[in-house]
Amino acid sequence: MKVTLERAALLKSLGHVHRVVERRTTIPILSNVLLQADGRSLLLKATDLDLEVTETVAADVGMKGGTTLPAHTLYEIVRKLPDGAQVSLDGASDGGQLLLKSGRSRFTLQSLPESDFPDISAGEMTHKFTLAAGDLKKLIEKTQFAISNEETRYYLNGIFMHTTEVDGHAMLRGVATDGHRLARVEIPAPAGSAGMPGVIVPRKAVGEVIKLIEDAEAEVTIELSSAKIRFNFGSVVLTSKLIDGTFPDYARVIPANNEKRLTVERKDFERAVDRVSTISSERGRAVKMSLAEGKLTLSVTNPDAGAAIEELEVDYDAGALDIGFNARYLLDIAQQLDSDTALFRLADAGSPTIIQDRDGAAALYVLMPMRV
Repeated sequence: MKVTLERAALLKSLGHVHRVVERRTTIPILSNVLLQADGRSLLLKATDLDLEVTETVAADVGMKGGTTLPAHTLYEIVRKLPDGAQVSLDGASDGGQLLLKSGRSRFTLQSLPESDFPDISAGEMTHKFTLAAGDLKKLIEKTQFAISNEETRYYLNGIFMHTTEVDGHAMLRGVATDGHRLARVEIPAPAGSAGMPGVIVPRKAVGEVIKLIEDAEAEVTIELSSAKIRFNFGSVVLTSKLIDGTFPDYARVIPANNEKRLTVERKDFERAVDRVSTISSERGRAVKMSLAEGKLTLSVTNPDAGAAIEELEVDYDAGALDIGFNARYLLDIAQQLDSDTALFRLADAGSPTIIQDRDGAAALYVLMPMRV
């Protein structure tokens, strides 16, 4: 293999693929990035056996062929080369050593044979559709924070994507929950998504997808089956295994009869919660919300540090109510809302609360209360 290309193009592509490579792995080939030169392009591929990212970049190919090199080492070398440099790679396909040259710099890198590199992208995809990158970003960003980190409940370690009908309209939904809070976001279902299986896209995969979205106006092609999902961004393709599990019936935890309505200025609420929670010593200390007509009192009591109270003027005319929430969870949800106000629909101190921008908003959040 002999190939020459711009340092900037190689660095950008390595930036996209090398993130997938685990820093510590017991399988040496998984520490490497696959390089394949053919025609007028260089293909780069990295995988951790659950997730695979490939990118094709324009290059001057002197001799076609392929090899694999240590991903993080190669990225660091290219990153430290001067702007505008040309990089040439010259090595054998059967492993051994590869020579990287750029200006006066020479690096000899140990390679492994391309034939050893695994391929997880094979397999037939049953559904294919295209949507705006901005819509995909919204679906992920507004639900990602609620993904569970609890490995024992592995089926909650991702975003559940499926199609459903709402008031006669087909919608594509993303749902995530960790048992304490739930995020549900929907967008109009793209053509081709009807009848797709409900799939759980793993946390690492959605995190990488977000990083690959550089232009909200661009289109992303999604292909999926019951076992895998593929996101095609043009020159970059991300393929991921899906979580093999059953996502719980989330509709059962979304309350239908929360009659008490609280409307509050979102920014004022966010800042007030942030201020009073400063007095908390533990992560997850409850903030008490005391509601009376036209008034919300936020309070935190910490036996070791003292107490904090703040009052806000709000739109509320139901009966008095005291309810507690995890301050971090309240802030996480408030930061996802787009409008100037936040609508809370409450029932009682022991029941889940719905939080939205407004009635019928595309994003809906459910938060379990805490004892105060």
